[in-house]
Amino acid sequence: MSLSQIRYFVAVAEEGHVGRASRRLRVAQPAVSRQIRALEDELGGPLFERTPRGMALLPSGRVFLGHASAILAAVDRAVAATRAGREPPA
Repeated sequence: MSLSQIRYFVAVAEEGHVGRASRRLRVAQPAVSRQIRALEDELGGPLFERTPRGMALLPSGRVFLGHASAILAAVDRAVAATRAGREPPA
């Protein structure tokens, strides 16, 4: 599982649609779809219900969304702390 897959998952969950998520992420729609399927394969089951109008989180997806959001927030905090801890360039 990669951070990209987690970011894509959160974007699709928030947007409810792969196309809107791909535009938000500035990534081609097929790449987002592939990564979501790879994530679902790794986790052992679907996270979304696919409908003609978009994607709706399944109960397993709602569980994963809470953890995925926490992971991304922790990464963002780590990046910010690392950048703040650097000495300014001379």
